[in-house]
Amino acid sequence: MLLEKTSDQISLADAPSIVGLTFRPFRSEADYQVLVDLGNASNAADGVEDLLTFEWAKNHFAHLTGFDPHRDILFAEINGQPVATTRVWSRLLDDGARLYVSVGSVLPQWRRRGIGRALLHWAERRLCEMAATQPGSGARTFRSFASDQQAGRKALFEGEGYAAVRYGFEMARPLDESIPDLPLPGGVEVRPVAPKQYRQVYAALNEAFRDHWGHSEATEEDYLRWINSPQFQPHLWQVGWAGDEVAGTVLNFIDCDYNAEFKRLRGWTEDICVRRPWRKQGLAKALIARSMCLLQEQGMTEVGLGVDADNPNGALQLYESLGYRVTMRFLTYEKPLPDMSGCVSD
Repeated sequence: MLLEKTSDQISLADAPSIVGLTFRPFRSEADYQVLVDLGNASNAADGVEDLLTFEWAKNHFAHLTGFDPHRDILFAEINGQPVATTRVWSRLLDDGARLYVSVGSVLPQWRRRGIGRALLHWAERRLCEMAATQPGSGARTFRSFASDQQAGRKALFEGEGYAAVRYGFEMARPLDESIPDLPLPGGVEVRPVAPKQYRQVYAALNEAFRDHWGHSEATEEDYLRWINSPQFQPHLWQVGWAGDEVAGTVLNFIDCDYNAEFKRLRGWTEDICVRRPWRKQGLAKALIARSMCLLQEQGMTEVGLGVDADNPNGALQLYESLGYRVTMRFLTYEKPLPDMSGCVSD
């Protein structure tokens, strides 16, 4: 049996023997704050500068296709107090492969007691249940994530047969260094984006990232999650237009909650893309430089971004040439799903 329910509690056969330990599903929207608090406390203990918010969680989970928080989020509690959580979902990639993703966190005082392992096992079983209902002949893979600082999480994954398959970096650059004055390519100009053009910008992002690792074709739910995100700040964007066509983008934003928490004045230069007809003309560099000036005018003292270490268009080298330096490394862990006959225990 995958799990046994008692009232709204869930009994896991492989749970560690800890007095007062129970597991329960998501109950109501208020549990988004529980999930956020656990994630933030875990990140803080590991020295990871990543801030979750209730607004992010509510919007993010409302627009995950096929996701049901009541089935796909689990909490661990000690004497009724939340100490750990995990959540799961699946993604269909362009090549027909499907990812089965889990993300969890455990409060530092309850680590190395077997709670994280029990949650990971539950996540895998729940993901196998999903896989059994999803047709397709492509590869099926468990996926999760860790940063270099999260030694316990890395050890858990590696002990459970996961391997690090990809690396990404967070990068930052101070704005008191000289910002290059770079011209836009001929025929390209930067103009504000009107609301009626939001879908056009999103379609350009989707198109530009199709040749990137692990791309999933954007859905209507993806668009709704994007447009309702706290990071959706069109007044800060730098979008290069060639006539009526989007040539490239840097969709800047300022996360005031993040800056307050970590005592920074950082703006983010994200969703950097150039569509194929306008590549190799210096457009990305010019848009980033303009973004630095704009964010400096907003009172920011540094800029940051995230990048895939193996980006096929040489993004890492481009950002380094503009003065960005690596501040954190993230790892993507994967392992194949077992054969369906052995995926969910009886």
